[in-house]
Amino acid sequence: MIAFVRMDRFGLAMERQDNPGLAGRPIVLLHSESVPRLVEASPEAESFGLYPGMAWEEARLRCPGLGRLTARPSHYAAQSARLLDPLQEISPDLEPFAAGAAFLDLSACQDYYRHDPDRIGALLLARLAAAGAPAAAVGIGGDKTTARWAAGAAGAGETLVVRPAEAAARLAPLTLDELCGAGPQIAAFLASHGVQTCGDMQRIPISLPARRFGNHGRRLWLMAQGRDPSPVRRHHAPSGAGPLLGRLLPPGSCEADGLIAAFQSLADKLHLRLRREGWQARELRLGLRAPEGWRQEWVTLAEGDDSGLLVAPWRRFLQRHWFGEEVRQIQLLPAPARAAAEQADIFLRRGRGSEPNGRKIRT
Repeated sequence: MIAFVRMDRFGLAMERQDNPGLAGRPIVLLHSESVPRLVEASPEAESFGLYPGMAWEEARLRCPGLGRLTARPSHYAAQSARLLDPLQEISPDLEPFAAGAAFLDLSACQDYYRHDPDRIGALLLARLAAAGAPAAAVGIGGDKTTARWAAGAAGAGETLVVRPAEAAARLAPLTLDELCGAGPQIAAFLASHGVQTCGDMQRIPISLPARRFGNHGRRLWLMAQGRDPSPVRRHHAPSGAGPLLGRLLPPGSCEADGLIAAFQSLADKLHLRLRREGWQARELRLGLRAPEGWRQEWVTLAEGDDSGLLVAPWRRFLQRHWFGEEVRQIQLLPAPARAAAEQADIFLRRGRGSEPNGRKIRT
């Protein structure tokens, strides 16, 4: 029994908590001033046809009077950890997925809750509300993919339960894009073998996508039938973790050279920005956001203080986790932080805390 908890538009929700005057206004979050593309859009802004990834210039033409804020990923991550932490009172097996979202493995505590997933969903929502979280949705299923789909199909303040025996039938009418956002290369390959929906996946052997896409192909075959084998991993960022660095990529980013160049830019920023503080890191979490969601992995860093040393792990990461589909965002998170005299890896410093409340917006 796995649950997925999702707080929609989490970044904007945190900004509106900090500044209640933003309520009811068309507001967007931009990735950065140097990359002025939308990360999130409020419902008022979406009514004008705005969507994540759109360029700011186009967005403001569509929506006169549109307000903008620059996203604060570190602030959202800290707030997300604070709001999700009480959920560990229900199950300690919690895996943060993104800001405002997490998986919980409920398998070991089913007896305690009398095998009642609706009751557990209500408890999760109550814990979040007591912590001051924005409206959330909960999906519960027998695997991570089904639970995540169920949370997306549930309304705010609701729990949608898909029991394992029902999962294949519930998912069968969905396209792979609806279920997990399979990229165009994967979708074209499967379509050439007559696979358009999740139900169609049962007509081909698991070996067919596995030969083409390796473990990711095997997982897709199982995901389509409500049998995602991925476990819930209790891997939290260690104490002293450095700042989360990320970049929103332009729509259609599916070239290897571009992904490597974008990551090199992040690595240089990390190295040059933090070396002054004399901090070092032992591990790095690499991540890319494909259409179906985040793919992440922790890697051990080679010894040295050259940002170029990060590119080799990134190339290996792409070989294992990327198959030519569009990449919407990339991230790196260094951890744990140590003083320079203690170890000789990539330099890092501790984060300095979030900005004060009451941020001004520009129109």
